[in-house]
Amino acid sequence: MHEMGEVDPFARARQALVEKHIIPAGITDKRVLAAFLSVPRHEFVSPDYREQAYFDGPLPIGEGQVITQPSLAARMTQALHLQGNEKVLEIGTGSGYQAAILALLAKEIYTIERRHSLAESAKSVLDRLGYKNVSVFTGDGTKGLPAYALFDAIIVTAGGPRIPQPLIEQLKEGGYFVMPIGEDIASHTLQAGRKMNGKLQLQILGPVHFVPLIGEHA
Repeated sequence: MHEMGEVDPFARARQALVEKHIIPAGITDKRVLAAFLSVPRHEFVSPDYREQAYFDGPLPIGEGQVITQPSLAARMTQALHLQGNEKVLEIGTGSGYQAAILALLAKEIYTIERRHSLAESAKSVLDRLGYKNVSVFTGDGTKGLPAYALFDAIIVTAGGPRIPQPLIEQLKEGGYFVMPIGEDIASHTLQAGRKMNGKLQLQILGPVHFVPLIGEHA
């Protein structure tokens, strides 16, 4: 794993983020909390926003995209119930921050980004920081990655009116799924659950706002 060096000037800021925002958001999974304490979010934002990296809010990462609010990313991560040996699919790599979190919690991470420049940037940062169990792909995330299915868990970090059918098909029976869902691009409900008897059994976790999911099955 990445070397943080002898002195990490952002360690205290990460600690404050976890104590003031992530734990109050209902995050009780100790492995999830440890991941958010470990991953250097400031490495996944532009230097212009580095001083804001540990505020509990989204930040622009270019091409109209944002890095997800940490407390929301933590809620989505906890909803996957990762134990450490899973194969996870992420739709919407963005900055690569969520993939880095997942990399500490599961065995294999496959992440898809439709914008080539963002995918390349995320891959560069993940490689530099030593996250060796993350594979980054450029393409239409709504199609999933059938060549690598089935997945133990799938996380979608963009909102759409419906769940893409290929993702349901590529999720293992009993696997966990989380995605913002809504007809209105300005508002979504975060929904999470498991695949049981071939169908997703989801519950609503609350209102959220995400960039729109774009693709053939969006």
